[in-house]
Amino acid sequence: MRELSVSVIRDTVARLCISANRVLPSSLINKIAEFKEKETNPTACGVLSDIKENIAVAKELCIPVCQDTGMAVVFLKIGQEVHFTDGPLYDAVNEGVKIGYTEGLLRKSVVSDPLRRVNTDDNTPAVIHTEIVAGDKVEITVAPKGFGSENMSKIKMLTPAHGRDGVINAVLEIVKAAASNPCPPMVVGVGIGGDFEQCALLSKKALCRSADKRNPDVFYSEMENELLEKINKLGIGPQGFGGDTTALYVNVEAAPTHIAGLPVAVNIGCHVTRHETVVI
Repeated sequence: MRELSVSVIRDTVARLCISANRVLPSSLINKIAEFKEKETNPTACGVLSDIKENIAVAKELCIPVCQDTGMAVVFLKIGQEVHFTDGPLYDAVNEGVKIGYTEGLLRKSVVSDPLRRVNTDDNTPAVIHTEIVAGDKVEITVAPKGFGSENMSKIKMLTPAHGRDGVINAVLEIVKAAASNPCPPMVVGVGIGGDFEQCALLSKKALCRSADKRNPDVFYSEMENELLEKINKLGIGPQGFGGDTTALYVNVEAAPTHIAGLPVAVNIGCHVTRHETVVI
């Protein structure tokens, strides 16, 4: 059994909240550069150039890459041989978010109640997802999620008769309806299967997979490629000005489901889809 003080979790979460908001994953930056080279629309090409410059300036000046520094989504993969000490784990995660958003001068956007709308003033509480795995390590992923893109996300409860084509059509319908609202070029996370809430979680996890990693199941990696091609043919383009680059990549995650169901969730990320992972 490995003992681990929750103070380590707190400090790691604080650091990740700041760094994830300032520096994008290199795989995403590479995708933006790749699509800029292929873009045939002059206006779209100019927008992609501006996006690249914004990312570089944010890193150089140590400032957030986007003014919406998001709601903190924290994924914890906890080895079952880890024993946490010095306090409750979730309290430590939220304390880390509080420290990170305060010391990092990040915008605090969380309200304590969805209808009474009083700001918590420290961007807590975080949305925390915990998974118990083998071993004595803890993997922490912090994914600040802005709501310009989050508001465009949807879940559909299809029937098995809809099949593969029905899933593809549902994703295209959701992306088309989102249009320029999620600040394209977007990243599209798709969850298929499970039940209502697991499907949505799968789509969020899909957004946290690297841009250069395809689904290991060829059936789904081919679907990812097909969806990307069809989404980019919609012509929405960077910031909605038209062009070949509506999405940078599509990630699909799937899970077993009920014989009577075919849930599909689409979690859309903007061109600054942020996430950073460390293992301690």
